[in-house]
Amino acid sequence: NIDPYARNGWNTGNSRNGALFRKVDTQFGPIEVQVPRDRNGQFHQHTLPDYKQHSDVLESTIIKLYSKGVTTREIADLIEKMYGSHYSPAQVSNISKQMIPKVEAYHKRKLSDKFFCVYLDATYLPLRRETFEREAVYIAIGIKPNGHKEVIDYCIAPSENIEVWTDMLQNMKSRGLKQVELFLSDGVVGMKTALARTYPKAHFQRCLVHVMRNICAKVRVDDREKIMNEFKQVHQQTNKEEATAVLHDFYTKWGKVYSHVIRSLKDIEPDLLVFYNYPKQIRASIYSTNMIESFNNVIKRKAKP
Repeated sequence: NIDPYARNGWNTGNSRNGALFRKVDTQFGPIEVQVPRDRNGQFHQHTLPDYKQHSDVLESTIIKLYSKGVTTREIADLIEKMYGSHYSPAQVSNISKQMIPKVEAYHKRKLSDKFFCVYLDATYLPLRRETFEREAVYIAIGIKPNGHKEVIDYCIAPSENIEVWTDMLQNMKSRGLKQVELFLSDGVVGMKTALARTYPKAHFQRCLVHVMRNICAKVRVDDREKIMNEFKQVHQQTNKEEATAVLHDFYTKWGKVYSHVIRSLKDIEPDLLVFYNYPKQIRASIYSTNMIESFNNVIKRKAKP
């Protein structure tokens, strides 16, 4: 508010410096902000943070659209139509990178000390490195004792192997997850051993859907439907004793034709019927990793663009 010809500041080396103008994109369209030049770096304007060229509303809009799976080019077009501000896909990508610190904080956050069950599964996504390559995304989803569902953590590696799962389990424990009643996973080699080392008191249920898929891959095409319908009876019984009887009948019926398949099933039998130890109301959700696979489909649908 000082008169431009006032003598305040004369002979300080920092007077009559003129001003610069900054164009700022807002939800109301582009506006121009006048900022006095300051040779000594003592002036700080509070209209916008330094170097910022767009308002928080536009930034949050871009980040929300990006998180929903809208492409950077589509977001740039939408922003121009909605607000009259031109953005290139590269600008949209740079703004979206503000999510990176939040992602890093997510991977370091303190975890709840107890989960009733934890689902472990890996899915494959094409990721751009030097070229596009399919890599494994390891995902852990947990159900708390109060029924609340939470994505505990995830990590990315070139392929699925037990070493990565072991590191992920140890990381979860170091961040506060001390007690798990039940783990559910497919048949990745070494998983049961890794769980026993990290969470020795936890029980382990092998995903029956994955078991069915493995069986189907090893039998004749003409037998698949019949075998699958019969194996499904294993998880549709009233109690563990009935399920065990159904499973043993399955061994007897198919043992001569597919001895290698039945031999593999007998080796993992202790892990097939653990879910019967829990109340009937929740059994349907703890005999397979279907819940995490539906989550994988959401990831793929959003990541594809």
